[in-house]
Amino acid sequence: MLDPRYNKLADVLITHSTRLQKGEKILLEAIDVPPEMVIALIRKAVSVGGIPLVTVKQNVILRELYSSGTDDSLQIIGELEADRMKKMDAYVGLRGSYNITELSDVPRDKMRLYQKYWWEPVHIKIRVPDTKWVVLRWPSSSMAQQAGQSTEAFENFYFDVCTLDYNKMSKAMDALVERMNNTDMVSIKGPGTDLSFSIKNIPVIKCSGQHNIPDGEVYTAPVKNSVNGELTYTAKTIYQGVIQDNIKLTFKDGKIINAVSDKTETLNKILDTDEGARYIGEFALGLNPFITNPMLDILFDEKICGSFHFTPGQAYDEADNGNRSKVHWDMVCIQTPEYGGGEIYFDGELIRKDGLFVTEDLIPLNPENLK
Repeated sequence: MLDPRYNKLADVLITHSTRLQKGEKILLEAIDVPPEMVIALIRKAVSVGGIPLVTVKQNVILRELYSSGTDDSLQIIGELEADRMKKMDAYVGLRGSYNITELSDVPRDKMRLYQKYWWEPVHIKIRVPDTKWVVLRWPSSSMAQQAGQSTEAFENFYFDVCTLDYNKMSKAMDALVERMNNTDMVSIKGPGTDLSFSIKNIPVIKCSGQHNIPDGEVYTAPVKNSVNGELTYTAKTIYQGVIQDNIKLTFKDGKIINAVSDKTETLNKILDTDEGARYIGEFALGLNPFITNPMLDILFDEKICGSFHFTPGQAYDEADNGNRSKVHWDMVCIQTPEYGGGEIYFDGELIRKDGLFVTEDLIPLNPENLK
């Protein structure tokens, strides 16, 4: 029996995320995803006049292809998939996994070949710039375990998060985008946090379900040399397979001059990857009303309602402050009362307190108004 939530999610992906139109070709790529969900997507695409093409993959098979891959084998796969992607107007990538570490033992040199011949030519050079695309994880027992929830509870949480009214969220975000575009100095205060920086003349981007599901953030970047003060992150984070907690960073003129955590040595090794790793490449406010606690999956954690993330490393092209690095590490600070609270000020005006917006124009972004 087809789960009715599949149809609801398919509607979000086809009509909101990819905005599929009559006659447009869409590639549906499903990795370890139930066939019923793929069927729901096909039917929705057809209902709006789209032309669906489907690829069904499994991580255990991909692992074998990557591990045994050569320049010749991966290049021809990349060429074939690139030729197909060139013909697409839209793309939906549903990425599930029965084992979140399935690819962990693929040799690093083999993964580099995959990146060079397959991922970059198909996705970086064609899919991202030339199609209307959206990607999302698919819920599994391994994700539920990582989130510390039962499989049923996590599945319910997943569909609440992924099928909220993103059109409503998008409209409510406009006021925040306008405020941030008109803001020079940002001040953030909270337990172990007293931070200030400028976002003047850096573009502000809203993320409301066009490219990632789940979604719900508005991001920009600080002026590179403007960050001063201390920041204590209240959520655990994972980077390069290592979980870090109680991260506290001290900034002077944009640079992280001191960094401590429960794994201080490892933290500093990552921050010493290159010069840009000790500067910030992104500042974003999390807004998804259904995401309230971290689960060590950054696609969810960075959207936690009442949070912000302040990201050491590479800046995004869309909100570029000039910082360049091999690192892009989204570290999350939750400011709801359960996590110690906190305040955010734009040019001296309090705009969010203890995770809730307090100005009239931004109150529509509070969770009770988005659910």
